[in-house]
Amino acid sequence: MSLVPRRATPLPTSQANPRFESFAHLVWRRFLRHRIAVAAAVVLLLIMLAAILAPWVSPYQLGQPDLAAMLAPPSLHHPMGTDDLGIDLFTEVLFGGRVSLSIGVFAALVAVLVGGAVGSISGYFGNLVDALLMRVTDVGLSVPLLFVVLLLSLLIGPTPVSIVTIIGLTSWMYPARIVRSQFLTLKKRDFVEAARAVGMRSARIIVREILPNAMAPLIVNATLLVGQAIILESVMSFLGAGLTPPNISWGYLLNQAQSFTTSAPWLAIFPGLMIFLVVLAVNLVGDGLRDALDPTSNQRMH
Repeated sequence: MSLVPRRATPLPTSQANPRFESFAHLVWRRFLRHRIAVAAAVVLLLIMLAAILAPWVSPYQLGQPDLAAMLAPPSLHHPMGTDDLGIDLFTEVLFGGRVSLSIGVFAALVAVLVGGAVGSISGYFGNLVDALLMRVTDVGLSVPLLFVVLLLSLLIGPTPVSIVTIIGLTSWMYPARIVRSQFLTLKKRDFVEAARAVGMRSARIIVREILPNAMAPLIVNATLLVGQAIILESVMSFLGAGLTPPNISWGYLLNQAQSFTTSAPWLAIFPGLMIFLVVLAVNLVGDGLRDALDPTSNQRMH
């Protein structure tokens, strides 16, 4: 028998150096198990890509009329039909999607930034600061959102930037409450006490220590805010207080379709269908993210 020791077979990396997988990888793996959310994300991605690539996807130019095909029903040449000027509706829906999706995303971003800042300060400092900021938040929640948005739009003027600002600055209250509730819990944890013990400043503790741990519910709420902003902008445009050409949106197309609901129903069906699909997809993705970001979630995802 040989006395020369045999060389040990190296263990796989996962066994030789066992570590917890990264949180991002864990979230991604959980999200992929949520089949409905994944399907919704694919649909949402396809719609966004089609809107971004609108000049190359559409066979027509925006605003190019076809006088021989006014109010033409859907056909091979015009998949979604044409409007009363003979303009291809498919082209208008693609370019309108650019505006509607951009407003939804950026308005949600503004709301999350403002709400995150208010909720962080309120939850961390507490006492008088918390009471004051939460009363302001309660007042904001008690005011009819649509009324305020319509009034500000009429006063400032409906442009993409102004509408993003108006919707964002009137939608920050729920993100603020979500972040505040997270901060009230997290600021009592040991890692926060340790940061204070070494002399770390409050601003650094908020930004570097607590806020990253409070992001999960905020991310989920941000997805819901995208859908809410798209619907709100559509309602504004439908009521005539929204965007006007050359900045068209799905809500603007619905507004223009009011006079043709019986003679040319496709003018309202397709923009409305796009709003429905995007808002539904955003909410389903939000549900998937909520389950994936929940560290205690062990439920089966379909």
